[in-house]
This record gives sequence, C-alpha cells and structure tokens, in this order.
Amino acid sequence: MKVTVSRRAHFNAAHKLYRKDWSDKKNIEVFGKCSNQNFHGHNYEIIVSLTGKINSETGFVYDLGVLKEIIKEKIEDKLDHKNLNIDIPEFSNLNPTAENIVVFIYNELRKYIEKDLELEVTLFETPRNFVKYSGDNLK
Repeated sequence: MKVTVSRRAHFNAAHKLYRKDWSDKKNIEVFGKCSNQNFHGHNYEIIVSLTGKINSETGFVYDLGVLKEIIKEKIEDKLDHKNLNIDIPEFSNLNPTAENIVVFIYNELRKYIEKDLELEVTLFETPRNFVKYSGDNLK
C-alpha cells in the first residue's frame, strides 16, 4: 500500500522572462509584461509530495519534520527574497519560467530524498497558475 504525504512551503522572489539573444521587442511580444526590464515578483508556493510505503516501525511514509528542514535549507533559504535571474547561478542562462523553476526545485530536493520514494513538486506562481513536476518521464 502506497500513501502520499505532502508539505507546503513558500518563498518570495523576483525574476524576468527574456532571452538574451532576442530583441527587446521580441521578448515583449513573447513574454509580455513578464519581461519587464526592472523585473517583477511572485509569492511562490510549493507543495512537495512523497509517495511510498508506510514504514511498519514508525507509521510514516516520511518524517514531515525532516522534509520541512530539507525544504527550508535547500529551497526556501536559497530562493527567498532573491532575484532568480541574478542571484541564482542556475538561472544565469536558463529562463526562470515556472516550468524551469519547478524542475530546479525537484532536482535540488531529489538529492536528499531516498530513491524508493516518488517525489512530486507543485509550484504555484499565482493562486491560479501552477505547474507540477515528478521527474523526467517523457519518452
């Protein structure tokens, strides 16, 4: 029997969507106000979900206190109140779209979560716009 446990967290960050190899006009055409020269910010919310078997000794799929600390140290502390384009090296040449951010978060967390647990990350950029990623399962 598999059960999914989840932890919600948040961080605030600024970014702008643009490609360095495109003109300002093309960036505005493609990304609209999200390519604002002076950046813009979001109150991001994440949900980290782990799916696995219940441990017969602890009754846990995963200790949510441990997950809380991993998320805080590896995601919140790294991204909160940062300019993603400038402060986060991984986005210096990668457009910080919600899609790219959720993959980044997944890859960071995957390093610290046992491989026998399924990991899914949901990132809310706004209350209405969100993305999910659970590993590269494209064929």
